[in-house]
Amino acid sequence: VQLQASGGGLVQAGGSLRLSCTASSSGGRFNAMGWYRQAPGKQRELVAYKSGGVTDYADSVKGRFTVSRDNNKNTLYLQVSGLRPEDTGIYYCNARLGWQSFWGQGTQVTVSS
Repeated sequence: VQLQASGGGLVQAGGSLRLSCTASSSGGRFNAMGWYRQAPGKQRELVAYKSGGVTDYADSVKGRFTVSRDNNKNTLYLQVSGLRPEDTGIYYCNARLGWQSFWGQGTQVTVSS
């Protein structure tokens, strides 16, 4: 399974982006899919995930980010709005199938103040 993330870029504070993560094989069979991010000098952290009927977000992004999943397109989305400089980082998508965990290559999001 390969995950291809895209949609990152340079935006001003308050701006929006839509990140996409497309899986090379059927996304409908994954137990969970999610987005993580890693800021410079910091550990990778969970941003949002969908597992079955459950959707959850990191407290820092609640109300600003929305995760959605289109199994027909094997794609996971992350709509990010109200961006802040502290949202800057590389955003990675993750998919889990049983005990296996797959990672995309990441897409850079840079928010200028």
